[in-house]
Amino acid sequence: MLTEAVPSLTKEILRKRPKQEVADIFRMHGKDYRAKHSLPLPHLKVMQSIEVCRTSYLGGHVERCRLCGFRKPSYNSCRNRHCPKCQSLTKAKWLEARKSELLPVGYFHDVFTLPHKLNPLILNNKKTLFNILLKSVSETLLQFGKNNISGKLGFLCILHTWEQTLMDHFHLHCVIPAGALSFDGPKWIPIREDFLFDVKALSIVFRKKFVDYLKAARKKSDLVFPGKTAILQTERGFSRFIDGLMEHRWVVYSKKPFGGPEQALEYLGRYTHRVAISNNRILNVKDGKVTFTYRDRKHGNVQKTKTIDAEEFIRRFLLHVLPDGFMRIRHFGFLANRCKKDNIQRIRELKGVSKTVTEKTKKTTQELMLELTGTDITMCPCCRKGTMMVIAEITPLWKMDVKYMDSS
Repeated sequence: MLTEAVPSLTKEILRKRPKQEVADIFRMHGKDYRAKHSLPLPHLKVMQSIEVCRTSYLGGHVERCRLCGFRKPSYNSCRNRHCPKCQSLTKAKWLEARKSELLPVGYFHDVFTLPHKLNPLILNNKKTLFNILLKSVSETLLQFGKNNISGKLGFLCILHTWEQTLMDHFHLHCVIPAGALSFDGPKWIPIREDFLFDVKALSIVFRKKFVDYLKAARKKSDLVFPGKTAILQTERGFSRFIDGLMEHRWVVYSKKPFGGPEQALEYLGRYTHRVAISNNRILNVKDGKVTFTYRDRKHGNVQKTKTIDAEEFIRRFLLHVLPDGFMRIRHFGFLANRCKKDNIQRIRELKGVSKTVTEKTKKTTQELMLELTGTDITMCPCCRKGTMMVIAEITPLWKMDVKYMDSS
């Protein structure tokens, strides 16, 4: 185990990192925030994980260049799905696995958005309401496939909970291959690749299904109504709330269809493993305030900057912590996990493309990072000729803390 101090990285390596990160905001202002607010355990875990990510607290190893002798520490990642630093490699591995599942057809992209009127209720009942959202959307699409195409659709759904300014904005992105499997035998039913379903009709059915499941959840006492939602505990209050939801126009947006499977995969790369805000959007953390960039999609999709108190930044970031164990990416229809492999193989055979499903490739971390960043992580960052090798382990500080407590 290494006990001596290791040299700091070169200026060139440091320049590659964002000047300030979400982790820095948590380290500087997290303690005060936790003192002022009673936070649930999942929020505390996320904050701690991000604060210690790639630090000596988690340990790691020391690498040395075989050629020039340059040394640098490499600390372990927290691997928390809300951490901005831990998603690039996870996303690359996930996308590599999805390559084996692409179909030789066009792909649609629909977005189902919940009214902001629901936001307070959702924030207090995330798991229940997110599951209702996924169930309502999947049943709506499968119903339209059955009634309009006489076949079973397949699609992937990705839950997003934020808008560019980190405020709560709950919506579901759906990526849908342009075709369906026939119910009456092994037959592929192609769909016009410029139009799927009428979005107004989709929104009406989606709204009805969601509201019905919401009423059923309240009847089964699966919902809680703290704070501003307390009025919904009464029959009259909840009934008026439901009436307001039914009067509201729910938004289903159909984006321009993808040109093919490659474009669909490129899109998935942008959306699947996003966190509420990436570190490269943070411009400055100073005097208790955070300045970050955002896209104003309502006014020309131009990039702007916003400055808010660090306390408010942390509050907004934590709005998007998902319930433990909740899966925000799910597959439905003929792409459901239990039958996906067989169905993809069958569809490819029906399309005359391939008799077998493409085997998943297992690329190394080095290969994935080279594709992702264009950087060979084994190359010495100092001389750019030698190869880095591990020469020592760095004991995690948390283990040292436990050892000290045990001995005291």
